[in-house]
Amino acid sequence: MQFTRSSGILLHPTSLPNNFGIGDFGSSAYKFVDFLSSSGFTFWQFLPLTPTGFGDSPYQSFSAFAGNRNLISPELLLKNDFLDKKDLKDLPKLSNSKVEFSKVNNQKESLLRKSFQKKIKSKEYKFFISENEFWLNDYALFMSLKKFHNGRAWFEWENDFKDYNKAKKQKLNSNIKKEIEFQKFVQFLFFSQWRELQNYAKQKKIKFIGDLPIFVAHDSADVWANQKYFTLTKNGALKKKAGVPPDYFSKTGQLWGNPLYDWKNLEKNNFAWWKKRISHLLKMVDIIRIDHFRGFEACWEIPGDAKTAKFGKWKKTPGIKFFNTLKNSFTDLPIIAEDLGFITSEVRKLRDRFNFPGMRIMQFAFGVKGEKKFLSKNFIENTIAYTGTHDNDTTCGFFEKEKRKKSSTYKHAKKYLQTDDKNLCKALIIDALKSRASIAIFPMQDILNLDSKHRMNFPGKIIGNWQWRMSEKLLTGKLAKEYLKLNKKYLRT
Repeated sequence: MQFTRSSGILLHPTSLPNNFGIGDFGSSAYKFVDFLSSSGFTFWQFLPLTPTGFGDSPYQSFSAFAGNRNLISPELLLKNDFLDKKDLKDLPKLSNSKVEFSKVNNQKESLLRKSFQKKIKSKEYKFFISENEFWLNDYALFMSLKKFHNGRAWFEWENDFKDYNKAKKQKLNSNIKKEIEFQKFVQFLFFSQWRELQNYAKQKKIKFIGDLPIFVAHDSADVWANQKYFTLTKNGALKKKAGVPPDYFSKTGQLWGNPLYDWKNLEKNNFAWWKKRISHLLKMVDIIRIDHFRGFEACWEIPGDAKTAKFGKWKKTPGIKFFNTLKNSFTDLPIIAEDLGFITSEVRKLRDRFNFPGMRIMQFAFGVKGEKKFLSKNFIENTIAYTGTHDNDTTCGFFEKEKRKKSSTYKHAKKYLQTDDKNLCKALIIDALKSRASIAIFPMQDILNLDSKHRMNFPGKIIGNWQWRMSEKLLTGKLAKEYLKLNKKYLRT
């Protein structure tokens, strides 16, 4: 699928401003759509919208299909009569500058439980349950059993529940049955609010780019209910696990801990689980960015008991068969391939065989150790240009650090971009806008020229990530006019 010349902003909804401790699908999301539209941007890109698990990471989710309940707006629950004014009146004040996940989780849990008491068995609710039963029933049962087991991972449950087929046959007590209904209701609220935001964005001609992590979490409904599709022992432990070898971000590699796929079993079923996953996400977004695309050519296979990712090996995966199957199942495959890290000629061939655009991270371009393919002069049209991603430092922070080190990176960037210290970040944005890349995407922190204190994620760091929140006062009409002018100038509106 060919993409037209355009641009967008990367901002996870949790970073939006409001008074509820975490960004959500409330009024600030609609204001952000308005900002994108008035600025001449076409795309809103975000991280996975699924429930967060270990480390509050959107890349370690309890489900590849469900929605993150923390994104449900209390403001909209009040508007739609699922809460009363008194329910919001005496809420404890939460931070506006960063997400304090434990406090947010407790507050959102309490509000959703209150909403559940007011639930209405509407036609819309019944239709949602019916339309999504292929994943919703398993997810609701999984989360209910997880609560019953005090939050323990499914592979630590007793055998009658650890075994998915046995668990489905168990006589459940009334508390578990009620919890199942609650979990389904929460998902109904999430997707109802999402559809409203999605429809509003369509009216404003704003499109969504959504993230699809190649791997799913070990402790997830997906793995529990489909154990034959993953490299597990009979007891549910990991035989092999995912990660990447040593790279730019880590000297010992990144140990993700996700189970690897049993591709032979997936292929026997014509990749049915994957087709459902892709189809479900395409109902929510316009373009899918596949995180760790290279895993469809070969995965870094790490022993299940390894402490680091250093001693793994590359294991081939059936990428050509997989994408041919998808190609025959979908009219369009609007996919961006995250082709970063250790990329071989085989990975490039797989990407190009299906005409998927790759990513060019411009922070990586400069200096003695810079990769020249990330310089704008070397871009091809079928490319997505990024100043940085959620894994990078902010561009302002990145250049500040390089300046302090008096590095060749900093000197080269100034010379290449023909600018001074003060305007390095803006100059890189303009360089991306005027490049040949079909789409140029910028983290919101770069649009606002924010320093390292506003970074979203530190790869390899377990705690303290995903917390950044944007100040509402920074989203000004002046800024919108400035970017509308630039987007028009470089033909990206």
